[in-house]
Amino acid sequence: MKPSSVALLQALVALSLAGLSVSKDFDFFYFVQQWPGSYCDTKQSCCYPTTGKPAADFGVHGLWPNYNDGTYPSNCDSSAPFDQSKVSNLITTMQKEWPTLACPSGDGVTFWSHEWDKHGTCSEEVLDQHSYFARALGFKTQTNILQALKTAGIQPDGGSYSLSSIKSAIQSGVGYTPYIECNTDESGNSQLYQVYLCVDNSGSKLVECPVFPHGKCGSQIEFPSF
Repeated sequence: MKPSSVALLQALVALSLAGLSVSKDFDFFYFVQQWPGSYCDTKQSCCYPTTGKPAADFGVHGLWPNYNDGTYPSNCDSSAPFDQSKVSNLITTMQKEWPTLACPSGDGVTFWSHEWDKHGTCSEEVLDQHSYFARALGFKTQTNILQALKTAGIQPDGGSYSLSSIKSAIQSGVGYTPYIECNTDESGNSQLYQVYLCVDNSGSKLVECPVFPHGKCGSQIEFPSF
């Protein structure tokens, strides 16, 4: 084979592999929201962003493509890193609704970059970078899970509530069955940490989850203050 033909073949293979790296065959998204009180109560390194302490509300953690068998793609397109200029009109809202608490927290860009690189790039066929963040923010507004819990008398006051009542309150408020992820504080208390809801693979609407993550909460869950 002539050198030019070899080079052409190598280029075609590289293009093919590049195309395969962008996942488009995932089945649904997990839309994940995190309670800051639980994060900061159990993490030794909890830092507020440069914009100050976030509001006492669930914050967006991410919009994660997943498969029906419980596995998920990740880091699908290294050629499309997070570009802050593409979400410039969303930054103020992201700082409020999608805050970072990891140390060093900074202005949030490191957190958002991680979420885009690991998860967002795997949904590029249906959501570009701006749409990825805008849709997540839209689902945050739509679900309003803190209000759903408060309406049911479940307050972030350090009290203990049954897992079933928390699930029921969110399902009644949102219309879909949530998955509750718990963590454990230094005293061994099971705490309300993250809430998972599911979105269809076009990123356009909430759906019932075809599968839930692995994990288990106690029958009684603490809802810590923040």
